[in-house]
Amino acid sequence: MYSLAPSPHEKGALPLRAVKLTSKAALPRIFKMDTRDVKGHLAEEIMTEFAERTGIQPSGPSPERYLWTDAFAVCNFLGLYRQTDDERYRNLALLLVDQVHAVLGRHRGDDHRTGWISGLGEEEGQRHPTKGGLRIGKKTNERGPSEPYDERLEWDRDGQYFHYLTQWMHALDCMSLLTGDATFNKWALELAKAAHAGFTYRPRAGREKRMYWKMSIDLSYPLVSSIGHHDPLDGLITYCELRATAEKLPGRSLTRELSDEIADMTAICEGRDWATDDPLGIGGLMIGAYRIAQLILSGQFAQTGLLETVLEDSLVGLEHFEKTSFLRLPADYRLAFRELGLSIGLQAIQKLQGLAARHPHVFRGQSGHLRIEGLIRHAGLAESINNFWREPRNRESANWSEHGTINMVMLATSLAPDGYIPPS
Repeated sequence: MYSLAPSPHEKGALPLRAVKLTSKAALPRIFKMDTRDVKGHLAEEIMTEFAERTGIQPSGPSPERYLWTDAFAVCNFLGLYRQTDDERYRNLALLLVDQVHAVLGRHRGDDHRTGWISGLGEEEGQRHPTKGGLRIGKKTNERGPSEPYDERLEWDRDGQYFHYLTQWMHALDCMSLLTGDATFNKWALELAKAAHAGFTYRPRAGREKRMYWKMSIDLSYPLVSSIGHHDPLDGLITYCELRATAEKLPGRSLTRELSDEIADMTAICEGRDWATDDPLGIGGLMIGAYRIAQLILSGQFAQTGLLETVLEDSLVGLEHFEKTSFLRLPADYRLAFRELGLSIGLQAIQKLQGLAARHPHVFRGQSGHLRIEGLIRHAGLAESINNFWREPRNRESANWSEHGTINMVMLATSLAPDGYIPPS
């Protein structure tokens, strides 16, 4: 079982002071804290370093924006703001949103095209920065429509990924929920409509819609035609979340946003097998299960049977993965951000267990509870993964350095996940 799960390629290690965040010399003043305080402190250190290194502050270095990493970073800043009441983190989230739109919502510096990728004029583009989607942020420009496909080179080329766009929609939605400002939800809805129009297609009349995995920067042609394994599920859950938020924000109309897009995704999801042996994909499924349960509780998710399917496929994948030896390998042979995705997912299941205990009517019969209990039996993997990557010597490996920025941000999410997977 293999899936085309996210595979971001971020180059360059973090500075030495970030690599040594958890050395004993750096932490003498917090050894008396409980485990949660230690983790929160480390998450703050990591995200402060991320802000400095990637140029979020106007006075900082040239911005280095990458959509997947930045979506998690926005959520991390929001979570730190909730935990500390420090306005600095809220401001960093706001600055990062604006910077992502200003950089990834526009054409690349090495492109003959200029301005917003949506084609809107300057002022209109600033009001609707997501109407044309958002670039991935890869180092190399996209493949032209007449250039031959090279699978190896394609990983390093720019374009648009649907599963990165849904992550950014989620981050914008979290911004609206925290600030009460409907603008962020509106931008997320506009991004959802642009992404759906660009990535879905009907192969011929009368057939159900399908999806492309990777599109060109302007969404005019596919770069990878196969469907992303979990893209339809991500789309369905995220669209429902955006609509749920839109309906409870002040000043928004109750017009059932994204109804057509939700109907399309529901049809594409029908009968699909979500099981995967990729740890990042398994983590994404478990996070999806928690988000589905939240939506069911709020009356915003009609496909209640999908929750059981996602839980079952999560358990199949997790049991398969745990039988492998990957987590016993040295750091040079492991991809931290993929493992940390699994850790975040296991923490989402712990939240789901609490949700199910408080609201048993969410599940029909006992099968959902049994699958949650089956997943919970593996919950210790989350702490094991976190502890491994908190160890400084494991962050000196070539694999860690090659994906340094995304690894650090996802480690921060795994240490303090409430920003990305808020409790109900």
